[in-house]
Amino acid sequence: MNKLFISTILLLSILFTSFSTGNNRPKYQIRTIVIDAGHGGHDTGCLGSSSQEKHIALSVSLKLGALIEKLFPEVNVIYTRKTDVFIELHERAAIANRNKADLFICIHCNSGPSAAFGAETYVMGLHKTTDNLSVAKRENSSILLEKDYKSKYDGFDPNSPEANIIFSLYQNTFMNQSLNFASLVQKQFEQNAGRFNRGVKQAGFLVLFKTAMPSVLIELGFLTNRTDEKFLTSEKGQDVMANSMLKAFKEYKSDTAKKAGGQYNDDNQDVADSEEEKRLLLRMKRKMILPLKNS
Repeated sequence: MNKLFISTILLLSILFTSFSTGNNRPKYQIRTIVIDAGHGGHDTGCLGSSSQEKHIALSVSLKLGALIEKLFPEVNVIYTRKTDVFIELHERAAIANRNKADLFICIHCNSGPSAAFGAETYVMGLHKTTDNLSVAKRENSSILLEKDYKSKYDGFDPNSPEANIIFSLYQNTFMNQSLNFASLVQKQFEQNAGRFNRGVKQAGFLVLFKTAMPSVLIELGFLTNRTDEKFLTSEKGQDVMANSMLKAFKEYKSDTAKKAGGQYNDDNQDVADSEEEKRLLLRMKRKMILPLKNS
């Protein structure tokens, strides 16, 4: 198992650093984004005193999508769900991959001690703290509501700290772009929405791991905090959070266009140069062996 894991990491390192850096690189443009409202259906997500995560995530997702469609009609906005239905984690990522999305935005609400508050944005990566691990374990636990989840996720056990930690070592190929967008989101949450900025963090989320484009998972706030919950359940609060993400997207899109304008993306190791390389990346991800639950 250890030898196979090490071999996989080495192979990934070789692949990611061998992407072409020549002037024949395709210009990177944002044409399609996928907005993923977390949870849904029988998966309520975390609970507040009078609210459910699935409803807030869906409402804010639809508001964000409507704003982007209005301001950027050239951008194709795709939703993983537009109603209160349950979508499996692997299918959420598959929707983004099938549509060759240029950005994947996953929207959630947080849970924790009643004193915890504020917004944070995650990218796929190594857990830096036990708090990051706890968030990843909670969001990944949605797979327990799926049928035959063990075969779909190679035996991945969301309740195992060891499984989550090892899984998080599989870094997102689009790390720099994901970090860039996440930072813009957090800046707008603080400056535009007046929310406490909990920062950009890294953790091993299944829904981000399966995607082949820059991806973030946004925690809008804590439903277990009365002030955050009151804000996020209000029309005004949801509008300002959606507007903040719109501002972040506008800046990210502009930055991307500037890099593509006669030049090429600087993140040589973070951009798949062609659809062929994206498909290769997906094939390798599907073949990765994740740690099995101890019997």
